[in-house]
Amino acid sequence: MKILIAGFQHETNTFAPTKASYTSFVQGEGFPPMARGAGVLALRDVNVPIGGFIKAAEAAGHELIPVIWAGASASAHVTKDAFERIGGEIIDAVSQGGFDAIYLDLHGAMVTEHVDDGEGELLERVRRIVGDEMPVVVSLDLHANVTARMFKHASALVAYRTYPHVDMAETGERAAQILERLVSEARPLHCAVRRIPFLIPVNGMCTLVAPANDMYGMLATLEKEPVVSVSFAPGFPAADFPECGPTLWAYSFDKDDAERAVDALYSKLVAEEARWDVPFLTPDEAALEAIRLSQSADKPVIIADTQDNPGVGGDSNTMGMVRALLRHDARDAAVGVIWDADAAAAAHRAGVGGRISIALGGRSGVPGDAPLEAVYEVEHLSDGRFRFDGPMLNGMHGELGPVACLRIDGVRIAVSSIKMQVFDRNLFRVAGIEPERMKILVNKSSVHFRADFEAIAEAILVAKAPGPMAADPADLPWERLDADMRVRPMGTPFHALRAVAA
Repeated sequence: MKILIAGFQHETNTFAPTKASYTSFVQGEGFPPMARGAGVLALRDVNVPIGGFIKAAEAAGHELIPVIWAGASASAHVTKDAFERIGGEIIDAVSQGGFDAIYLDLHGAMVTEHVDDGEGELLERVRRIVGDEMPVVVSLDLHANVTARMFKHASALVAYRTYPHVDMAETGERAAQILERLVSEARPLHCAVRRIPFLIPVNGMCTLVAPANDMYGMLATLEKEPVVSVSFAPGFPAADFPECGPTLWAYSFDKDDAERAVDALYSKLVAEEARWDVPFLTPDEAALEAIRLSQSADKPVIIADTQDNPGVGGDSNTMGMVRALLRHDARDAAVGVIWDADAAAAAHRAGVGGRISIALGGRSGVPGDAPLEAVYEVEHLSDGRFRFDGPMLNGMHGELGPVACLRIDGVRIAVSSIKMQVFDRNLFRVAGIEPERMKILVNKSSVHFRADFEAIAEAILVAKAPGPMAADPADLPWERLDADMRVRPMGTPFHALRAVAA
């Protein structure tokens, strides 16, 4: 076959402070930077879905027509300009024809300035051009808010099964296998869908622990002939539109088998609703517990500063955990990565060993947070270029812009000029901080950091310091959620909350 391939990834937190511009996608912000044509094919060895699809399709002898691949860190809405420019390149290529099938590497939780459902909009535009018969297979993130338009216009959707997302390339391979089945069978797949009636906190979705690992374990057992594919997307619980929430679906050439598979998973999930709830610590509780544990530990205690995770829409510059560490006189602690280009520039002007008086971070406008005005010692400087050696993007090169390590009392702070989630230890090393030698590490991340950090952790704590991304979805000021959706496991339906507010 000749297969047109493209990718457009964004996870949108509609409550976040900063939108995703076209420049965000050019830079990548933790994803590979924007690529076109042959540059897309260079992603074959990167752990992203399109990489896995490329390798599988090339091995099967197919000819690929690469268009564009673009991703940006989670944030508020994708600007109309960015969506239309990137999506427009894909649509233009589709309009030119000359291919037998389409593969798209999408996220599934994109909200734009002008469209609630970015992926559904893109797929509908594609389908208008190619008609109903063309196979269009799509891979989705585990955090997709899968919509009716996506199901209608895609021939098949397949989602990741791990969080941290170590199976992104594997998911692309599975998409290639599904495409092969669609073409060889020459008949449509039946799709069974079930929507889950409660939002799941992001921290509760980690597949390294229960209940998520149990859920995906059962899912794998149900994917056997004639069932071609089973997916569970716990969703991204920070997109304020009616189709936000978890979804289960299965494809089979036998309709009844697809229905049985999703019914079994749905029954398990709903029966175990209470298990999906997550306990959180305050910043002071997390700092004190980390200090206590670190006194007798030979590995660092890690605190997830989850509400300022740039992977879910935070700006990675709130200072709540830094203040808590300082209040309790933490020693040998490191915080990463604070996104503050002005502070990094000031450090580079001062040089290593210099002292700078600045107001660091605190630019997200979050209640309870503010810049931390102090005198900092510049301990290390770099150009911010590094390689990912952890499991998620192993072998890919990253760019943080000018980077500095600033020290205040017993706390070292990695400061960057480009925003990026800490899911690889090298984001500390590029700032001159050896993470294994620290007593305490504060990571601006929710779950992805576990892929590379869990092996060196004495313990992992989750803190709710002030930040743009509410770790508990019940804390968000919802306005457009589905009326019957419960805002957290065992929580109140949205219509009841709205009635009380009225």
